[in-house]
Amino acid sequence: MRIAVIPARFGSKRIKKKNIKTFYSKPMICWAIKRIKESKLFDFICVSSDSNKILNIAKKCGVEILIKRPTNLSDDMTPTKPVIIHAIEHFAKMKIKFDTICCVYPCNPFMLAKDLRRAFEIYKKNNSKFVFPVVEYSHPIQRALRINNKSEIKTINFANFNKRTQDLERSYFDSGQFYFGSKSIWLSNKNPHNYGMPLIIPSWRVCDIDNLNDWKRAELLFQIFKYFK
Repeated sequence: MRIAVIPARFGSKRIKKKNIKTFYSKPMICWAIKRIKESKLFDFICVSSDSNKILNIAKKCGVEILIKRPTNLSDDMTPTKPVIIHAIEHFAKMKIKFDTICCVYPCNPFMLAKDLRRAFEIYKKNNSKFVFPVVEYSHPIQRALRINNKSEIKTINFANFNKRTQDLERSYFDSGQFYFGSKSIWLSNKNPHNYGMPLIIPSWRVCDIDNLNDWKRAELLFQIFKYFK
């Protein structure tokens, strides 16, 4: 049995009520719920939140399991894993038996159902590890620059500036969309970034939404993205 868990706290410092702010006629979290349903991978969808308002919106979207999260797991310093472990403990009390959890972030309008399905195929062959989408950096990070305390530009590693781009190792970043993992690996002390398998997705389908400028950029990108499934 497989469960998708959306950790959706109420507080957001830079974008007020970000997880339920209206994005193209829907509360933001509803886009994640929609894609999860479209994937047809999960027996249950769960939303974990400190907010009754968020839980009520999730219920209207057809979410079956609603968890009222305690305040000590709801501040902006709480990492994801304790929230998922709290959900696992809740499922045990409900006597729900399952083997796989996919943590899906709520502010996630660019996730595709087909990416969930593709990641699940990777996970089936590597279920001792996490599986999550990554994006390749557009420019080699080995050629990164820094600005010192005198406002001067300096290379971090000058030797790499003498190498051809194609000779430098490719590097990637976490897209911040979702993580597949077995129940046992979520309960372990293993970190997805050290015990993970990648699903590589194109950079144009990823947009961090951390401030109002990001939100406006996401609205523009979504004009194109909404035609993809």
